[in-house]
Amino acid sequence: MIGKVLTSLLFGGFILHTIGLALRWYISGHAPCNNGYESMIYVAWVSMLAGLVFVRRSTIVLGVAGMMAGLSLMVAHLSWMNPEITNLVPVLQSYWLTFHVAIITASYGFIGLSASIGLMNLCFLVLRNKKNNEWIMELTGQQTIISELLLILGLYTLTIGTFLGAIWANESMGRYWGWNPKETWMLISIMILAFVSHMRLIPALKSIFIFNLASLLSFSCVLMPSFGVNYFFAEMHSSASLENFHIPIAFWGGIVFISLVICLAFIKERRGLGND
Repeated sequence: MIGKVLTSLLFGGFILHTIGLALRWYISGHAPCNNGYESMIYVAWVSMLAGLVFVRRSTIVLGVAGMMAGLSLMVAHLSWMNPEITNLVPVLQSYWLTFHVAIITASYGFIGLSASIGLMNLCFLVLRNKKNNEWIMELTGQQTIISELLLILGLYTLTIGTFLGAIWANESMGRYWGWNPKETWMLISIMILAFVSHMRLIPALKSIFIFNLASLLSFSCVLMPSFGVNYFFAEMHSSASLENFHIPIAFWGGIVFISLVICLAFIKERRGLGND
């Protein structure tokens, strides 16, 4: 009963979020993925959409999607994110903005949700012992399948969006590829995600622990083109600036927590079930 109520609340929030995005699109006249703020609220929307798609397979995934969407919206409303609706610069006044940027940004939601499930699975692996081992391995195995499906969806959308960006670049600048920081990191991200999605075919890497670790760490290759390039490289893809930008303390706390979880999960993996 409680699960159905919470699912209904999340679905209701998703509908309101969809209406908000539609209104912003209508008012601005372009897809809401022009700057850092719009990208974050769009990633939150995609994350919840993915959670609702997989809710029949696992209600846990919807809960993880809700947490990720909440964190994305929290980041969107930090002081260095500007929520103001602004006009597009001339080079972005193209229908390619909707196809290229929206598809690539959607991939961040799928990949981020896959990484979040990976972190959750690692936390479960830390807690396993001889009594709950069978249940935890069954649960994490099911969540790992969903995480892999989300990662593959993210890989597809990231690759398609990158190819569409090359077509747009040829139309606007007369070249398909320029090896600027954004394009280079997109290529690196595609190669890393392609490897992670095929690790199950390598016997030595066919492990629940290894895949969830890889899916979690591979999210960093998405953070680099989406945040690193935007805030630390002065180039054509930059949609933000270093003005009023600072790395929150919570970010470093999150890094410490994730590192601790990885170390404990690795120790349990090496010891089998560990000591009860």
